Amino acid sequence: MTDAKETLGHYLQGARDALVWKLEGLSEYDVRRPLTPTGTNLLGLVKHSAGVELIYFGETFGRPSGIDLPWYTPGADRNADMFATPEEGRDWVVDLYRRAWKHADETFAACDLETVGNVRHWGGEAVTLHRMLVHVATETHHHAGHADILRETVDGAAGFLRTSSNLPGDDYDWAAHVAQVQASADAFR
Repeated sequence: MTDAKETLGHYLQGARDALVWKLEGLSEYDVRRPLTPTGTNLLGLVKHSAGVELIYFGETFGRPSGIDLPWYTPGADRNADMFATPEEGRDWVVDLYRRAWKHADETFAACDLETVGNVRHWGGEAVTLHRMLVHVATETHHHAGHADILRETVDGAAGFLRTSSNLPGDDYDWAAHVAQVQASADAFR
């Protein structure tokens, strides 16, 4: 990677891939069920991220995708992008996300980092592609972190990617580590 746009795109793709793998091997129920008091769920994080990319890398730069996003229409529930309805299957959501990637990647190819767009829901604020790439890459990594914790809660699978977890190896004594963390916390009871 030799330029900023390529580097930002690379890190964005890493977060995209992390979000999608968090769905692999889980039941429809487990990818949809709310796992926090605010209803955060794995499939909802992917659906939300797809919409974010379609808006920020499409409409913002005058390149609407033509993909219908009814959860962003006036009168829609403000959190309608954070869960998949029964009609929105896992394959449909993942395909939507991959179409969003393709559309975003076309925007990256068509624009340079100094290209200016306007974010309608930020009051029409002028932004550069550079700012939006940083914004979306960091937001997507934020959601990948959510997904990592949610997935670990469901079945114990953890780490950045299935092929590169960024965690200690299989021989690591997690029980001893958790006991050490608990003992440290207990010192403050």
